[in-house]
Amino acid sequence: MRRRRFLAWTLGAAACAAGCGSEHVTGGTARFSIRADGSRWARVGQAFAAAARASGVGTSPTGTKITVTGLPALAASELNNGQTLLDTATPLSRLTGDVEVVVVPVNSLFKDFDDFGAHLRAEPSRTMLAGGPQGEPDHLLFGLIAKGLGADTRQIDYTGYPSSDEAVSALLGGKAAAAAGLLGDWRAAIDAGRVRALAVSCARRVPGLDVPTLLESGVRVDFADWAAAVGPEDMTEDGRESAVRMCDEVTSSPSWRRACRAAGWISIPLSGDDFKVWLTSEVERTQAVLRDLGLLASSRATTCWGSCGNGH
Repeated sequence: MRRRRFLAWTLGAAACAAGCGSEHVTGGTARFSIRADGSRWARVGQAFAAAARASGVGTSPTGTKITVTGLPALAASELNNGQTLLDTATPLSRLTGDVEVVVVPVNSLFKDFDDFGAHLRAEPSRTMLAGGPQGEPDHLLFGLIAKGLGADTRQIDYTGYPSSDEAVSALLGGKAAAAAGLLGDWRAAIDAGRVRALAVSCARRVPGLDVPTLLESGVRVDFADWAAAVGPEDMTEDGRESAVRMCDEVTSSPSWRRACRAAGWISIPLSGDDFKVWLTSEVERTQAVLRDLGLLASSRATTCWGSCGNGH
């Protein structure tokens, strides 16, 4: 009989400062401490801890901290000090992805993505774009799209907004010709007929949404606002192997799959050495697009997650 092991759930300092609660599940002598790298990933961290408890997943070594973080944190670290998750943490497992969508007002002259792409390629400085804050996933996506189309990426006219509601208002108020953001944030406006979706960022179409992917539209970009689990920078090899096994058990569990469906996340598990290789390519791609956008001095380039046609 497998001994039941335990998880402790602890939010990071930024999340707690925002008023988030914490939950501890302990017993025996072994436990992990799972924290979110700020309130942005609190829901993923909570779902991960809950799925682990439901699965009876073990915890070893005692007290090892597992942090749930993601693409915005990676981009921010590049912009702030040049360090990445590869420098400051031990990669364990990719967990979830949020699909992004490119949208236009319902009465836009851009009838489809081809129309939008042609205009962006010909007049990048006169194609007003909107989304989340500069340097975050929405901005990165437009940078990747511009590069994939052969447009002058540094010339694109992008305005970042603190919230998706403000981006919606900007688009509908004529302050932007197109916007990008999480599909979940734009779904109500799409379903209400206030905006039209031109393309989704993932490699396969979203069920129930008759919208082509960027790959179908001729742009070799497969993209998601992803979240992942990482361990401490000084993690031992035994500790890393144990934590990777724990992540594999959780992300393959029915509880985790149910949590992802309920939240609208794509479950995109990839762990251990494979995740480290993927993360290395994602760091390079993020550096490259930040450079293309004029936000970094130098970097390397790539536009797809390994093989574009293979999805997540």
